[in-house]
Amino acid sequence: MTAATTPDKAALRSWLPGFFALGAIWGSSFLFIKVGIREMHPVYVTLGRVGAGAITLLVVLAVLRDRLPRDPKLWLHTALFSAVGVALPFTLFGYGEQRVSSMLAGIWNATTPLVVLPLAVLVFRTERMTVRRGVGLGLGFVGVLVVLGVWQGLGGAQFTGQLFCFAAAACYGVAIPYQKRFVAGRAESGLALSAAQLLMATAQLAIAAPLIAGAPPAPTSLSGEVIASVLALGALGTGLAFVINLRNIRVAGASTASTVTYVIPVFAVLIGVLGLGEHLAWYQPVGAVIVLAGVAVSQGLFVRRRRPAVPAGMLPELTPSARV
Repeated sequence: MTAATTPDKAALRSWLPGFFALGAIWGSSFLFIKVGIREMHPVYVTLGRVGAGAITLLVVLAVLRDRLPRDPKLWLHTALFSAVGVALPFTLFGYGEQRVSSMLAGIWNATTPLVVLPLAVLVFRTERMTVRRGVGLGLGFVGVLVVLGVWQGLGGAQFTGQLFCFAAAACYGVAIPYQKRFVAGRAESGLALSAAQLLMATAQLAIAAPLIAGAPPAPTSLSGEVIASVLALGALGTGLAFVINLRNIRVAGASTASTVTYVIPVFAVLIGVLGLGEHLAWYQPVGAVIVLAGVAVSQGLFVRRRRPAVPAGMLPELTPSARV
């Protein structure tokens, strides 16, 4: 960064508290999922969180006097994105956490940028491949192998759980460039687009959940801890978190705001240890560091150059879609 682009201390204070709050909220989401699936099917945990998140964002829309999109074509894109970028990955993380720790799920969430890049280059053609990005992808792939502990052999429930978590990251890999290609240039606010996504995901899950998991559990059969966790997932991790993220984008810029990716696994591990007494094998955090290094290289965070201003139309790209 140059002197012209480095924020002063006053500017840093304006967004840094929200930045770490966001990392803590999204990092704690894995704990809330772990608690929720103790008594609920993963698909119903997802339904509860997206429903609570949709209500939260509708309230914010009303306060800000914003409104939902009106274009039917945009709602079609929203339906596709909500299925692949919200309903499916949220549920897959729930399935994964039935078999692995919340900390490990948080680590797998950090692989999302490594999945996004090749699809953005090869399928959606919204990015181009460079040597730097290729090196970053290769380094990230090595990190994934280390997290998996491939030298110990593959198989068993934990390996299946890790595959579920990686599949969730792969869903984001499809959804994020799709959103950038077909939605990011829209005039609607990022808040309105996110509210539309959560509403659509709620409708989709309301139809799919009974078919997948049978009748929903009666609220009276659930413990207060589980109900509170699902509501926190929705209101905090899927609703309020977007409002904070949007403010971070506007104050610090999209590139700086996106580096919360590096903070989320740290909070996920700390919260998993302190809140659930979980443990990691030595190679899993080592692999996570290698993955994050690969992400940093692929995103050019080690390159000292002035970044162009981010057009306002790009803001919807950094919505709750890629967060857990």
